[in-house]
Amino acid sequence: MGRHPRILRGGSRAVRHLCDARPSTGEDTMDQRSQQPALGAVHGEAALIRAVGTFALTAAVINVIIGGGIFRMPAALSTQVGIAAPIALIAGALAIIPIALCFAAVGSRVAATGGPYTYLTAAFGQFAGFIAGALMWISNITSSAGVAAALSEQVANLVPALAGPVPRALLITGVYAVLFALNAFGVKIGARAIVALATLKLTPLFLLAAIGIWFVDWNLVSFSVGDVPSWTALGASMALVMFAYSGMETALVPSGELRDPSRNVPRATVAAILLVVLLYLGLQIVGQGVLGAGLGTSKVPVADTAGALWGPGRILLLITACISMTGFMMGNLLGTSRLVYALGRDGYLPRVFGRVTETHRVPMNALIAHATPAWILAIAGSFDTLALISGGAICLVYGLVSFAAWWAQRKDLRERGDAPFVLPGGPVIPLIAVASMVLVVFTLTSKELTAIGVALAALVAIYAGLHLNRKRAP
Repeated sequence: MGRHPRILRGGSRAVRHLCDARPSTGEDTMDQRSQQPALGAVHGEAALIRAVGTFALTAAVINVIIGGGIFRMPAALSTQVGIAAPIALIAGALAIIPIALCFAAVGSRVAATGGPYTYLTAAFGQFAGFIAGALMWISNITSSAGVAAALSEQVANLVPALAGPVPRALLITGVYAVLFALNAFGVKIGARAIVALATLKLTPLFLLAAIGIWFVDWNLVSFSVGDVPSWTALGASMALVMFAYSGMETALVPSGELRDPSRNVPRATVAAILLVVLLYLGLQIVGQGVLGAGLGTSKVPVADTAGALWGPGRILLLITACISMTGFMMGNLLGTSRLVYALGRDGYLPRVFGRVTETHRVPMNALIAHATPAWILAIAGSFDTLALISGGAICLVYGLVSFAAWWAQRKDLRERGDAPFVLPGGPVIPLIAVASMVLVVFTLTSKELTAIGVALAALVAIYAGLHLNRKRAP
């Protein structure tokens, strides 16, 4: 009581850009526009348009979370945990909900574009922010590429002529080209496309869960811990569950383009996570209760479940899977390009990535920097391999953000003095979130842990090189 909030005004480059910037409404006068650099691109948070509200942000979070994972997860969980697979989803929900609350808390205190990168920078400084941003970028490149690879398999199931290497590569190239074009014409068009894609893919999924629940054989579904084959099996399933639940961090990266983030971030994040948990549970229960043991052997479990209830449903859900994966890639490209923009804006990447186009206020170079490696990996890689890399990296990011939420609340950090979302219980929720992520990370194999360790060492070396270059610069 009586303690004044600590308003951030210079502790990080992200914050300095925010404090020095003039809020942009997209309705500048001719005099104001004449004062802008005539270079085809402008810099800083003032260049971004705050056009994303609660509804669009909720759709963006759902869109990124419900990507490719849900269309494979029911079969994998059935194989690993058997009829007690819903317990893995409930355990994952108990882990992801505290993380969502931590994202809501710290996201309501930090308004600059960058998501976890900006959160960690504001709370702990440049080194922590750089590590979070680089880990996120690696995770998002591999997740986008993995889902694109899975999308090509779904399309080949519908159109066998596209199964060959060359047609597959052309398909992936075409998808990335269309998504890039949509993002290149501004955040408003990108946000509208995300809302449309979310509606198209969520309607069939929610209908399948709502209608299919009436046809479930409940003898094939168990919520008893005693039916879990082993704690090892449950632990191994958690990495897959967390990958399927992940995505909010990408959707929250464009904080500089959100209207009233102190209100919209908590509402959108918590609402989206609760809807996703209910949907995933419903689809898992319906799949098990309708297909039984056949669920574990299905390559397209959600589509096969729909087909068992209604013949044409299989084709409908295959199409839905394609729309869903495309929506994921759309949200991934929108969010991650803003992360790359923030890294360029703050000098951790070449400054060219911190520019936005004057016409549409879009970070075009950042879009190219993210889409290009994702496109190459999608052509060369597979969903399963890329998902492991993405899942391990994002668990580390979640743990760091949860710790930052506690620290920001303890210090009462605020960027503009707005009333933030406050976590009840002080450190309790962040502690639960961090502990759950540590447990999930240690379910990975030694090979995966070694890969993450090597990546972290490389990131530290990159940071050191960039830091020395900045010190030598005049």
